[in-house]
Amino acid sequence: MKFNSFFKTFLLGLSLVLFASCDKDFNEVGTNIIGDDHYDFDVDSTKTVVAYNQPFGAVQTNNLPTNALGYYNHPVFGKTKASFVTQVELIAANPKFINPGAVEIDSVYLYVPYFLNAKKTVKNSQTGDSTYELDSIYGGNPIKLEVFESNYYLRDFDASTGLEEVQRYYSNQKQLFDNNYNSVFGRLNDSTAQIQNDRFEFKPNEIKLQYYNFEKEETVVKQRLAPGIFVKLSREFFMQKLVNAPAGTLTNNNTFKNYFRGLYFRVNNSDASVEQGSLALLDFKKGKIVMSYHDETTTTNSERIRRELTINLGGNTVNLFETENTASSSSYIAALTNNTPDTPTGDEKLYLRGQNGSMSVIELFGSADVNGNNIPDELDAIKNNGWLINEASLTFFIERDVMLSSAYEPLRIYLYDLENNVPILDYTFDGTENNSNPKLDKLIHGGIIEREEVEPKKGTQYKIRLTRYLMSLLADEDASKNVKLGLVVTESIAAITNARLQTPITDNNDIKFSPLASVMNPLGTVLYGSSLSVPENKRLKLKIYYTKPN
Repeated sequence: MKFNSFFKTFLLGLSLVLFASCDKDFNEVGTNIIGDDHYDFDVDSTKTVVAYNQPFGAVQTNNLPTNALGYYNHPVFGKTKASFVTQVELIAANPKFINPGAVEIDSVYLYVPYFLNAKKTVKNSQTGDSTYELDSIYGGNPIKLEVFESNYYLRDFDASTGLEEVQRYYSNQKQLFDNNYNSVFGRLNDSTAQIQNDRFEFKPNEIKLQYYNFEKEETVVKQRLAPGIFVKLSREFFMQKLVNAPAGTLTNNNTFKNYFRGLYFRVNNSDASVEQGSLALLDFKKGKIVMSYHDETTTTNSERIRRELTINLGGNTVNLFETENTASSSSYIAALTNNTPDTPTGDEKLYLRGQNGSMSVIELFGSADVNGNNIPDELDAIKNNGWLINEASLTFFIERDVMLSSAYEPLRIYLYDLENNVPILDYTFDGTENNSNPKLDKLIHGGIIEREEVEPKKGTQYKIRLTRYLMSLLADEDASKNVKLGLVVTESIAAITNARLQTPITDNNDIKFSPLASVMNPLGTVLYGSSLSVPENKRLKLKIYYTKPN
């Protein structure tokens, strides 16, 4: 999100107005404001903040709303290969072939649309052609893409629990699918054109489905598709799998899913670009396989006509991540090896990485409790001094020396209640919306990247408001409300459900989940932490704007 100076000023003014006009909670912290002559307005940034790194390990990745596919070598976090498995569904159950022996398949193609920048789509009124700008594509080099028939059945429920719990699949289970695909038939995208497989690229080109009109002696565009994965699949395979399918296997999708168990999209680095590829986020639920064929008209009419059979990419899915450390990711690996604070003041650098990556744990107000009332002394002091909270925020400065200019940066980070795996109150009460880009909803709560005004307009910081969270602590005598907070990158601020960790973290943090939207995001960022070794002007601090009696 690119913020100009006017927008920053407007946003600050708006947020102060909204929070200064808060509801009853504001006045519960102290007495009502009687007059400006009796109150002082001030800011405090001395309260204890401890932030440190925590790796996730393998995470649950079945049935994500958005999935990654590709190979990307991040200049900070190393290499990631993202593969994908999906079930398939007949768009119309129990398709009939009039005379299977006479069927000829003309073509079979697989299509999965990319995410697009709708504002940048331009249509030529003369030719009908459209020019597109892709969204959520990282890198611009080719990858090796192989599409196989999967022989592994993706279950709905876990048999080991007596079918009482849903089946979970995890990011590190690629070997399971490598051991269970149709290796006899081999790769389905077997075109001799390497752009379809060994040198596949995510291109912004409009896809035109054309045919030759013999009467007009010209090529005619039958259909236009927005940019997406578009690869031809083996006609021989689909003749065997569909046209010559055993009786009863195409009756309905329950039997069909057991017969044709799905597709396995396996990704590797291309020989044409060994060290760097590209990675895309995709909504595979919008994908389809279309088989065009000729069959007899009816059982009594042998005249052949053209038909189509469509298969959707529907049902259960799994995203699979392979990570590889590189020389450039050594600092990241070292930070994760020490996943508790180096000092009582926390880590110097905070490494946030999506997918099966890492997060930061944030602890506020320290543990000192001289009064023995189970409330941190710093919170007691705020309450005893009668502070009325106008705004509280954490500003995370990006470590630009580590986050190189070539690194893609996450649009947003997400702060949440780590102990209960739910959003904090500021998230819940922020109703701001952005109709043109829902990723920018909850603007006041924040966490959106702020960028430089000049090229290359790299990110400088993320600011998150936790005003209501602090107010709730001061209004409650229960110290357990002062929980540890989790900080992650997020792909969607609207997605607040959680994905299980394959191996729960059983240290003093007791972490069993990762936010689902973090699993969906392939990017990462490096932020300055709370360590005293961080320069004062970049150090993570809790900034509290407050009013107090004079």
